[in-house]
Amino acid sequence: MSTTRHLVNRRRRLATTPSRTAGVETEPAVGQPEADREPDPAASSAPEPATAPDAVEAQSDTLGDTAPDTSEEGHADNAHRARVSRLRSTLPAVLCALTVLLGAAAVWAFASASSLRDEPARQNAALTDIGRTSEVKGRISEAVGAVFSYDYASPARSDRAAGTYLTGRAVQQHKDMLADVREQAPEQKLVLTTTVTESGVEFLDGDRARLLIFADQSNTRTGKDEETTYAAAMFAVDAVRRGDTWLIAAIDTFTR
Repeated sequence: MSTTRHLVNRRRRLATTPSRTAGVETEPAVGQPEADREPDPAASSAPEPATAPDAVEAQSDTLGDTAPDTSEEGHADNAHRARVSRLRSTLPAVLCALTVLLGAAAVWAFASASSLRDEPARQNAALTDIGRTSEVKGRISEAVGAVFSYDYASPARSDRAAGTYLTGRAVQQHKDMLADVREQAPEQKLVLTTTVTESGVEFLDGDRARLLIFADQSNTRTGKDEETTYAAAMFAVDAVRRGDTWLIAAIDTFTR
């Protein structure tokens, strides 16, 4: 058992010996009471709690995402978010409205195209079919020249022309128009000659056509006092196709 002298000497040695590295407690002397042990500054020091400014800063960092931002950039960001939210809410309605408008436009376009196809002007092949237009013009011009020409010496020729080129109402109309010529022809020895100078196809649709005719007529009396008179004529004819030929179905002299 150590004596009091030995304890005093040990304390002196410990006081003159350098302490060990920080954080390691110096070994106490054997039998030294706990109350007499010297506290180690490094071992006894405990981390102090965060100061008030540090706590405030930490709290500010924690609440930074939820606290309202009153800066100018914050206001701009909030306004942008509000616009995006409104756009998302109104976009479906806008798309529905556009769909309805496009559907209505498609229906209108289809109806307009259908009405254009149904218009007589769109069905008039005289505007597009040059070959058929030329055919009907040539055939009807020949028919007009034949049926509206008359020779007192061969009346049968006029009858054959009427039977060849006329049909429908045109048969009786032709008789009425040439009644005076037929009556006066034997006595005055009349020769009526009709020549088509110009014709135009007003309408052509399938087997039907309407033409405007311009013609020159000469009426010659070959009797004792020979005399020739000239006149111009303008009238319209309705034509129909029968087989491979075109016939005059009606004659319009524009008189009431």
